[in-house]
Amino acid sequence: MAGKVIILSAPSGSGKSTIINAVMSTGRLNLRFSVSATNRVPRGAEKNGIDYHFLATEDFRNLVENDKFLEYEEVYPGRYYGTLKSEIKRISDEGADVIMDIDVNGALRVKEKLGSDALAVFILPPSIDELRNRLEARATDSAESIDARIERAKYEIAQADKFDITIVNDNLQQAIEETESAINAYLNADI
Repeated sequence: MAGKVIILSAPSGSGKSTIINAVMSTGRLNLRFSVSATNRVPRGAEKNGIDYHFLATEDFRNLVENDKFLEYEEVYPGRYYGTLKSEIKRISDEGADVIMDIDVNGALRVKEKLGSDALAVFILPPSIDELRNRLEARATDSAESIDARIERAKYEIAQADKFDITIVNDNLQQAIEETESAINAYLNADI
């Protein structure tokens, strides 16, 4: 049955985007990526509608007021991220299942709303120290931003037990295989 939702969540730098891209690139699963909305500015070569729907803060708030989000979160002060209901409908209308890359609170909200129509997967970094190394290696954030992400990561990791499945990304290929296997089992279960 198409229309199921796969939610991947993890602290920034845990490898969830890499894992999602690898699982989707195999073509073995009928998944389409749900592009999140945010009010932050694009980083590097990010493109509107592909990496995120980049919105002005006022536009984001208007969409919230008009109940256009399945979930949204103020992840950092003044920095919003969310999943537009229209994204989920678009993918479902294409006859595919949805895969999402969203923050922990949003993931738990979606899981609560969708119940068995969603699988919530948490990707854990091997350690906080390794997570800091990965964030520093990306060279996209200031030292202050990395410190804030590490503090947020501690909170997010404490929520991992609320997810349907947790996968530790200490070996990327193994984490990709475990994720694909878990998604495949869920999509093929008689739920």
